[in-house]
Amino acid sequence: MGPVNIQRVYDHEPTEGTVFLVDRLWPRGVRKSDLHLDGWLKDLAPSTELREWFGHRPERFEEFAKRYRAELDEHPEALRPLLDAAERGPVTLLYAAKDTEHNQARVLRDHVRAAVSG
Repeated sequence: MGPVNIQRVYDHEPTEGTVFLVDRLWPRGVRKSDLHLDGWLKDLAPSTELREWFGHRPERFEEFAKRYRAELDEHPEALRPLLDAAERGPVTLLYAAKDTEHNQARVLRDHVRAAVSG
């Protein structure tokens, strides 16, 4: 399996491997033609309800991560494109959140790593 990396969409630089946007909403101020994506995995993003509840409040991150992992577990088929890409090589998950420590891409990356390692 290749590495699964995360990168803020606004800081994105070309990388090797497969690149996915993992936000439910398209990032503000970014033209679709500016991102060279292999896919936009909206179905892997947190539900609208969970995203709104979290509100990018760091004190809620631990509970957010728990709830988000539960959502991912409810829809394992949505992970398939990401897992398949990771089997072929490096993957970069792009996200728009300002907070580089408390965001869904970090939870998703760790979830994928755990799923692959078994």
